[in-house]
Amino acid sequence: MADDVTLAFKLYILMVLTINGTGYILLVRYTRSREGPMYYSTTTVMLTEISKLLISLMILIKEHRSIRGMISDVYMNVICKPSDSFKMCIPSVIYAIQNNLAFFALSNLDAATYQVTYQLKVLTTAMFMVLMIGKPISRTQWTALLILFTGIALVQLDSANVKQDSHYNYTYGLVAIILSCLCSGFAGVYFEKVLKGSDTSLWIRNVQMYLFGIISAFIGVVTKDGNNIMEHGFLYGYNFSIYCIIGMASIGGLYTSVVVKYTDNIIKGFSTAVSIVASVICSYFMFGSSFGQYFLVGAGLVMLAIYLYSLPKPAPKAAPVTQNV
Repeated sequence: MADDVTLAFKLYILMVLTINGTGYILLVRYTRSREGPMYYSTTTVMLTEISKLLISLMILIKEHRSIRGMISDVYMNVICKPSDSFKMCIPSVIYAIQNNLAFFALSNLDAATYQVTYQLKVLTTAMFMVLMIGKPISRTQWTALLILFTGIALVQLDSANVKQDSHYNYTYGLVAIILSCLCSGFAGVYFEKVLKGSDTSLWIRNVQMYLFGIISAFIGVVTKDGNNIMEHGFLYGYNFSIYCIIGMASIGGLYTSVVVKYTDNIIKGFSTAVSIVASVICSYFMFGSSFGQYFLVGAGLVMLAIYLYSLPKPAPKAAPVTQNV
C-alpha cells in the first residue's frame, strides 16, 4: 500500500505530523508554565477522547455514506459484541493514564528534553513486541536501540546538571516520561495484536477504544479533580490554547492511523527527527532553555537511532537452487 502512495501525499503527511507533534508539545509546555489559573489536565484528556470518538464516527459515516449505516455498523460490532468490545478496555485505560502522565511530565521538564526522552517509547515498544507477539528484531534495529539508549542517557546527564527552576521537579518529570513510555509501548503492541487478530475494521476498534477511553478519563476527572471542578467548573482555566491542544491531540491520533495504513515507518521516523530539532530551536527562543554539549550530542544520536530503526528490513536471502544430476 505504501508503494502506491504519491510523494506529494507522503510530504503532506510528514508536514502535518511534524507541525502537529511539535506544536502540541510546545503548547502543552507553555500552558503548564504560564501565570494565572491552571486548567485541569484530566478534563483535557476527557475532551480529547470525546473528540477522537466523534472523528472516528464521522469517518465511519463517510465510509458507509450515511448516518444510518454508521449506526448499524456500531450497533452490530460494538453494542452486540460486548466481549469483543471489552478487549479495547485495556489499551483505553492505559492511554488515558499515559496522556495524564504527559501533562505531568511537561509540567516539570522543558519541551526539548521531553521530546527527546519520550523516544524511549521506541525501546519499550520493541520490548513488548518481542514479549507479546514474538516479532523478531533485526541486528540493525538492536544497534539502533543501543544508540537510542546512549543518546537519551546523554540528554539526561545534561538535563540533570542544568540548574532547574524551583517550580519544577526534574526527577518527577523523568519518572513520568518513563512510565508514559511503558504505557505507550504496551498499549500500542496490544492494540496491534487485537487489530491483526480479527477482521474488525480499524475505525470500529477506535470507536470501542475511545468509548472506554471516555469512561476511563471520566473516572480520572472525578477521582483527581472532582472537588475542584465542583467548585470552579469543568472548563476552569480554559482558553483558546487549551482547545488547540485538544484539537492537536485528536489530529495526532487520526494521522498516526493514516501513517500505519497508507505510508511507512520512515515517514514517521523522519517526522520525529524533525520535531526534535524544532523543539530544541523553539525551546531556546520561546522559553530561554539552554542546552549543553551532552544534550546536543544525545539528541543527534536519538535522531540517528530513529532513522536506523525505521529502515526497512532486508529481504531474506533466497535458498540456493540445487540441481540433481
